Amino acid sequence: MKKEAYSTIRLAVPIIIGELAQMALHIIDSAMVGAISYKQLAATSLVISALNIPFVMGIGMTISVSQMVSMAHGQKDPKKVSHYLFNGFWLCFATAVIISLSMVFGRNILYHLGQDPEVVELSLPFMKLLGISIIPMLMFMTLKQFTDGLEYTRTAMLLSLCGMPINVFLNWLLIYGNLGFPRLELVGAGWATLITRILIFIVLAAVILRHKTFRQFIAPARTEWRFSRSTLKTLLKIGVPSSLQIGTEAGAFAITGILIGTMGAVSQAAHQIALSCAALTFMVSMGLSQAGSIRTSNAFGGNNWPRIALIGKSALLTGVIYGVFCAIMFVLLRNVLPPVFNDNLEVISLASILLLLAGVFQISDATQVIGAGLLRGIKDVKIPTYLVAIAYWVIGLPSGCLFAFTFNLGAPGMWLGFIVGLTMAGVFLSVRFLRKIRHH
Repeated sequence: MKKEAYSTIRLAVPIIIGELAQMALHIIDSAMVGAISYKQLAATSLVISALNIPFVMGIGMTISVSQMVSMAHGQKDPKKVSHYLFNGFWLCFATAVIISLSMVFGRNILYHLGQDPEVVELSLPFMKLLGISIIPMLMFMTLKQFTDGLEYTRTAMLLSLCGMPINVFLNWLLIYGNLGFPRLELVGAGWATLITRILIFIVLAAVILRHKTFRQFIAPARTEWRFSRSTLKTLLKIGVPSSLQIGTEAGAFAITGILIGTMGAVSQAAHQIALSCAALTFMVSMGLSQAGSIRTSNAFGGNNWPRIALIGKSALLTGVIYGVFCAIMFVLLRNVLPPVFNDNLEVISLASILLLLAGVFQISDATQVIGAGLLRGIKDVKIPTYLVAIAYWVIGLPSGCLFAFTFNLGAPGMWLGFIVGLTMAGVFLSVRFLRKIRHH
């Protein structure tokens, strides 16, 4: 089991670094904008909450590419890999355009969510730019899923890391108006994100098309780069449930953010600080999940169930150990991290309480996302989607509302709902995977 855990971690590390780099872009935006005012920080939180559901559902669609590419690679069929790349890319492009247009033209919904009017006015132009940037970002994610599915994870990682200093520099120019550039504040952060995402997508596409590592998968383009109804159907069969599964979790978090926003800008800003920190640790769990999913999908392609069992059990154990470590760090750093984002004493005090609660659900968060990834690896996506929906929407979110509004606990009450929902999801998905491998 140690050998399998090591192999999963080795594959996961570049994925994790890439995910952390992408998440760091949002945290950098929050910190650099938060230095101007807490209302700008609250506007960042509102837009991210509103975009989060459709954006992660788009990411769920890209996951179908890594799953099918990994399975075809496990069958040692480069032509099939090439075929899945072509169909998957254009399917994800169509998804990205639909999501982007809906966000850009539907951004006035922010007026109807009971938020601080000043925060909404600050949010609208930022939401437009982030909505447009969904297209290059999901295209980058699609190509990243292709390279990850082949277990070539370093290229996308390096590009994600390169994107960080570019984004910081563009933020410095456009948020604060340095070197003669206009001071655009939150809008400047939006332009910086859009430009950075376009650049990393173009570079990754060029690498895949030209580098010798991927030549065997690009070479069959003349015969394999054609649309196939059955292939698109197969990708959708994995992509749609994966999107719904990830979307139900993201949706619960997004609705929670919007409900917290009705409590005032201080609660919204504190929530954004704690959520940014929790999301950062979650990216590591997500990387472990993707690595476990790719490895189980590869073994599934070879119908090797004993190996699937070893990969899965070792990944879940790794997740539990990581969750314990994160819980300890959140407890120890709960008063250290909030001042990095904002200097408002009310915001800092509330954020430290939310970080303590975030520490409680770290183990549950790790096990639920790894369990979901392992089940995707063995092409079990339909029932887990229902289980996740029950955990978050039937149990977690109503519990949070009960604590927050009936028992008057405010934002911490909503975060107690996080704990309940994530714990139930972790139990449901882990138990299902263990039952699946026991029956083979």
